Amino acid sequence: MYAMERHEHILTALGQTGRVSVADLADRLHVTPETIRRDLDALERAGHVRRVHGGAVSASRASIAETTVLERSGRATEAKRAIAREALALVPSTFTGSILIDAGTTTGALADALATWRPDPGIAPLTVYTNSVPIAATLHGNPNLVVRIIGGTVRGITSAAVGPAAVAQLAEIRPDIAFLGANGVSAEFGLSTPDELEAQVKRTMVDRARLAVLLVDASKHDDEALQRFAALDEVDVLITDAPPAGPLAEALADAEVEVRVA
Repeated sequence: MYAMERHEHILTALGQTGRVSVADLADRLHVTPETIRRDLDALERAGHVRRVHGGAVSASRASIAETTVLERSGRATEAKRAIAREALALVPSTFTGSILIDAGTTTGALADALATWRPDPGIAPLTVYTNSVPIAATLHGNPNLVVRIIGGTVRGITSAAVGPAAVAQLAEIRPDIAFLGANGVSAEFGLSTPDELEAQVKRTMVDRARLAVLLVDASKHDDEALQRFAALDEVDVLITDAPPAGPLAEALADAEVEVRVA
């Protein structure tokens, strides 16, 4: 296979998954890892990819790159629904307590699943805190849920309430479970997001929850955004749609994070 053909294959794979690994490409294209590394170097020089540990991501996935909730809502929809179903198992009809749902599209899929939640007879309504305007709108019509909105300045790109007011309100609660999203989860950098204000809110969510549950699809594995908001050992459960591999899998095991594959 000529180099141009390999480059086209790599770019196609990136368009489908958002990330490629050297080992997987070498296996699929029947060439050595060194050949793939040279291909990725050439594509990076041309501005098409960004090299990361063990592979590459699209050049558009820079540490400060963000897309709107609307743009992200149509991506990996089946994976997000599967993750949401697995997450919902942590909130059975016998659950008594409170949960906190972070802003995002994967957490939004959880909200969609939670919108029809009903407790068993004799079980009190479920208290749900969220800093997401769309998630609050999704849940507020269910009489079995007590929806409490975390206020603050709403970021247009994520529809999330952020800032000192949001952080102060979160500091005053102790939810039983926090369901969090992230733009990246990596062995070395932990959990990250592009925006400083969002990172502050997520950091407080992790601090205040009795159980911190991260919901991310496989495209976020091994990626790193600009702002870290938690280390791996500060998360209790990771729910994703494909098993983490390599250094990330090892780091999650070392941090004793329970990994659930939806």
